[in-house]
Amino acid sequence: MISITPSHIIEYLYCPRYIYFQYVLGMPQNEEKYFKAMKGREIHKLKLSENVKYLRKRIGVIDKKLDVYLSYKNLRGVVDEVLFLKDGTAAPLDYKFAVYKDKVFTTYKTQLECYAYLINKNFEVNVEKGFIIYVRSKNKLVTVPISKSSITKVASIIDDVVLIIDENKFPKATKYKSKCITCTFKNVCVQ
Repeated sequence: MISITPSHIIEYLYCPRYIYFQYVLGMPQNEEKYFKAMKGREIHKLKLSENVKYLRKRIGVIDKKLDVYLSYKNLRGVVDEVLFLKDGTAAPLDYKFAVYKDKVFTTYKTQLECYAYLINKNFEVNVEKGFIIYVRSKNKLVTVPISKSSITKVASIIDDVVLIIDENKFPKATKYKSKCITCTFKNVCVQ
């Protein structure tokens, strides 16, 4: 069975060819080179050890699970925190080694939607929002609404990604050519 992560969904949304190059051709992206990715992993480990018993009561948290590996069909991921709220819903919480600049990046929202999908399928509970902690903005907590339609969209994208891999299908490139400038695969991609 093909197993993908929220990162692959984010990459697919950026450009479907990411999936082709990584999973069909087996070309690595070399994420380890990026400082923020490495620093984010360090922060993640630190927060797990610091926040073991802390419940965010002001947002209605009654229980939580830390560093939760979840999978459903072809999607898998590790959620920093799964929060169970007093209104009967659950929510993913993700730490970002980033500064909050009055907007939530689409990639962060997509990651939360993927986690919402996994939480919904594994715990059979509704997920209506997610949370991001911006570590470099004094641990600012930001609430991100998550709609049922966005969770349904995640399921559809999973199917699209699996189709590319299963059929070794070379997908169309993104229509936003400005994205190609910084792409890891720009030297091998035929536009």
